[in-house]
Amino acid sequence: MRRVQYEHSGGPEVLEVVSADVPTPGPGELLVRVEAIGVTLPGVRKVREQREPIPLGGEIAGEVVAVGEGVDSYAPGYRVTGVVLGHGYAEYALLSVAMASPIPDGASAVDAVALVRSGLVALGALDAATPVEGESTLITAAASGVGHLAVQLARVRGAARVVGAVSDPAKADFVRELGADEVVAYDDTSWGSPVDYVLDAVGGELLTPALAAVAPGGRLVAYSSGGGAVQAYDLLSGAKSVIGFQIARIAREQPDVYEHWRQELWQYFASGLLRPVVHAEFALEDVATAHTVIEKRTNLGKVVLIP
Repeated sequence: MRRVQYEHSGGPEVLEVVSADVPTPGPGELLVRVEAIGVTLPGVRKVREQREPIPLGGEIAGEVVAVGEGVDSYAPGYRVTGVVLGHGYAEYALLSVAMASPIPDGASAVDAVALVRSGLVALGALDAATPVEGESTLITAAASGVGHLAVQLARVRGAARVVGAVSDPAKADFVRELGADEVVAYDDTSWGSPVDYVLDAVGGELLTPALAAVAPGGRLVAYSSGGGAVQAYDLLSGAKSVIGFQIARIAREQPDVYEHWRQELWQYFASGLLRPVVHAEFALEDVATAHTVIEKRTNLGKVVLIP
């Protein structure tokens, strides 16, 4: 089979497609013939920032072709999606049953990788903000794979005013089409009237204007892998709160909540309330191009690899 790997850290140019043996599922594992792979910013960052090469895991969707010992909830022929912790950029991948969920009829593998993991992060960050119907929100990286779903979910959950923040004003029309009332660019001198809560996917230097966009008594949910720091005085002076959110912790410690969110996402999808948008589909051999799109933040929606 074909698989993407790299020998040393660096930019997208270090990625290469190699031949590898098809893995054998162990206890509690599914062997999935991969039909779609979701490309994420955290995954792209790991290639550049990790000291030692790591297996490229992440979101996959496809068909179960074999199951390991002790698996009775899935069988060959089932269509599933989930997060692979080992090699996921491949034609075949091993998926733990605990991380798997069925793809419902009427949804494609591409729909699944565009919706589930990114949607879980978006929905989880939104829940962490404890939104109240009628509140206002600002969402950074609003055109990204997670952000474009967060914009829609905020509206579905009752936000009265949704502001999208983007790196490039050229993305504004796309974000408005998703349901945003206003769109601001990161380098604008003002991000408009303060909001009740901010969902921040960028971090770093953007944390300062993101926190400034929070109204007194409001909340900022940080779920970025980009780091950053805030000044305690900025919190005290406005009685603001900063909440950290990590989807992996929910999956590990609150599987019932994780599963509830998955079901909620598919319900929104089936009813037409949530529309995952795919920026582009790239062949496995074009993985460097897919990573470049993410690094340059030019995508509108999800970037997907097709083995």
